[in-house]
Amino acid sequence: MDGHDRTLREWSALLAEDAEAAGVDLDAPADLYGDGVVAELETRVAALLGTGAAAFFPTGTMAQQVALRTWAGRTGNPTVALHPLAHPEMYERDALRTVTGLRTVHPTRAGRLPDAAEVADLDEPFGTLMLELPLREAGFVLPTWDELAATVAAARERDAVVHFDGARLWECTPHFGRDLPEIAGLADSVYVSFYKSLGGLSGAALAGPADFVAEAKAWRHRYGGQIAHQFPAALSALAALERVLPRLPRYVEHARTVARALREGLADAGVTLPLTHPAEPHTHQFQLWLPYPAAALDDAGLRMAEETGTSLFGLRRFTEPGPPGLSMTEVTVAEPALAWTESDVRAAAAEFAARLG
Repeated sequence: MDGHDRTLREWSALLAEDAEAAGVDLDAPADLYGDGVVAELETRVAALLGTGAAAFFPTGTMAQQVALRTWAGRTGNPTVALHPLAHPEMYERDALRTVTGLRTVHPTRAGRLPDAAEVADLDEPFGTLMLELPLREAGFVLPTWDELAATVAAARERDAVVHFDGARLWECTPHFGRDLPEIAGLADSVYVSFYKSLGGLSGAALAGPADFVAEAKAWRHRYGGQIAHQFPAALSALAALERVLPRLPRYVEHARTVARALREGLADAGVTLPLTHPAEPHTHQFQLWLPYPAAALDDAGLRMAEETGTSLFGLRRFTEPGPPGLSMTEVTVAEPALAWTESDVRAAAAEFAARLG
């Protein structure tokens, strides 16, 4: 179960458990405009990422708007280089331009993060390079560690700063073979989410040098993010850092088993060319592509859940982002999936395939 599946009753009951898991005294005063448990969370995140400071934000969209406009002011350049599939281009209603007054350029349109040569050869200056780790819309993909380091170095050669959209940074450590401070240390600033990957209630943090974070907090106030009481989100985030963060490497490892079992189980059941992307997931999330209309796949999944009590894809639906009849869904391997063996996944894949007709 992740946060999208919980009811109001479940969330309410969980908050007291979260406080216990995080070691927070429920008899202490509630936070007020960012003190108390919110400040404790900020200190914890800065320590985890190895940065000078961190600031809590109610949303990741706000955190990134603030980060990029702060760097634009410091560099004197309002141009941000990023992938066209990055979150600000896909899901923020053009806020970078409309609200923040920035403009964007795209070093590459390939289904991966830009490489060092593409950053070095970009034909106009930019003040900030933003890298989404992992790049969700391309399949939760990551570069190798050496490729990432080279891309960052290429940006620095152009006198640009580097910001990581690390909404899912928490789950990147197995792929890179590096700890969080080493990964975050490549960038000048990092945003992390508390509900993506970690399954917390909501909220995000922006981390970086202390003077940068202090300026970001001023912009947070201007953007309406200085909320009186944020203890529910902060408690949930602190608990998620204790409960879920240590488990993410297991999720990533098991995702590789699940992806293989899905491909092979569907193929054995007669589905033509089932594809997972990446073939070996870089994180605990990946794409599954099947040569059927989305409506037929959603219907098969619903009937399987009704008839067997087992849901292979949870609340996820299929879409047709490419040619008609070629559909994709995102698969997330979290705590419930750990109980599924490889043979369990194969059997469920066969049950699903049997309902495709």
